[in-house]
Amino acid sequence: MIDWSRVYNFRPWLDLAAAPSCLYCGAGTAGSGCCEGCRYGLPWNRLACPGCALPSSTGLSCPRCLRRPRRFDQAWSAFVLAAPVHSGLLGLKYHARFEQARVLGELMACELRSRARPLPELLLPVPLHWRRLAGRGYNQALLLARELGARLDLPVDTRSLRRHGAGRDQIGQSASARRANLRGLFSASPSLQGRHVALVDDVMTTGATFDELARVCRKAGAATIEVWSAARTP
Repeated sequence: MIDWSRVYNFRPWLDLAAAPSCLYCGAGTAGSGCCEGCRYGLPWNRLACPGCALPSSTGLSCPRCLRRPRRFDQAWSAFVLAAPVHSGLLGLKYHARFEQARVLGELMACELRSRARPLPELLLPVPLHWRRLAGRGYNQALLLARELGARLDLPVDTRSLRRHGAGRDQIGQSASARRANLRGLFSASPSLQGRHVALVDDVMTTGATFDELARVCRKAGAATIEVWSAARTP
């Protein structure tokens, strides 16, 4: 099987794409890609349900997570899916705006360093089906995971999760339809036995993809499973 992480290694591209000015307002940034003013004004998701990262005013568990806990242990999203992060993620996913992965990865890493929780042992980007990967040319989740891994000194594992089918497009589907669409699409390697892992993706909507991946990771023996995303839908 082709190791797409080697075929599509965009790290040099990300370095070349490092913008000397802010991606959001065009002001000088001393190489960070986001000026201090824009950084302060971004739609941070600092008060959210710990179970599904749903934005809240209290930071307590939401009613849905109290009724039916997820298969993962904790969810974290850096931002609410709103401007300008939303347009940045669309640019990354559909228009190869690789500089967005660099800047968002740096912002995410800064927030993660300030958490009281210990960091995981490895990062697992949500895998794309090979046909979708071949069509797009890259996996935006992998690009974000590599940025986080480089900044947090964590290994990125591209081998322990496998996607066996493309599935239907999840956009616009209900939570129950998303769950049904994902059954049987993923498998996880026994190498995750006893490990503390973080699943990484660009956007968390209903959490159905993360939940199914957590299920197969737990079946493979993972001890602690976090899910990380750049943004969470409100």
